[in-house]
Amino acid sequence: MSSIVDTLYELKYNPFEYGAYFASFYRALGELENNLLLAPLVIPLCSHPIFGQKLFNSNVRSTIWSVFSDRTKLYDLQERIDGFQELTEQSIQYCLVNDWLFVNEECLSLYAYDDSNLVFTNQKSAEKLGRLFIGHSVVEIYAFLGGKPR
Repeated sequence: MSSIVDTLYELKYNPFEYGAYFASFYRALGELENNLLLAPLVIPLCSHPIFGQKLFNSNVRSTIWSVFSDRTKLYDLQERIDGFQELTEQSIQYCLVNDWLFVNEECLSLYAYDDSNLVFTNQKSAEKLGRLFIGHSVVEIYAFLGGKPR
């Protein structure tokens, strides 16, 4: 029997909600080799109380350095990556089942289908996170943010 706290947590953090975040992120990210390794960053950064809002308010001139300028506030990033690992896997599976994303096994990458008829609500913070990562390698991103993919 689950408690009310567990039930509320599952209502807030479920793959049906966060699947749209991954579809929005990978649609904005475009082509980047090994981009599957960036998946563990999506939920921890977009649901972060400080950086989620900064991502939402970012604009076309924003960079990874301007949005994440105070990296001391990312002190719990690795803990958040580990905590959201199962939800990340379930959300990606939900996207694959709904044909929002597909996997290129040769270059370990996820890509969004380029179809305007896709039925998901575009998540602005995830889309802007994807745009911030354009032009950076996976190694650069993790070195800057300080986390490790599992």
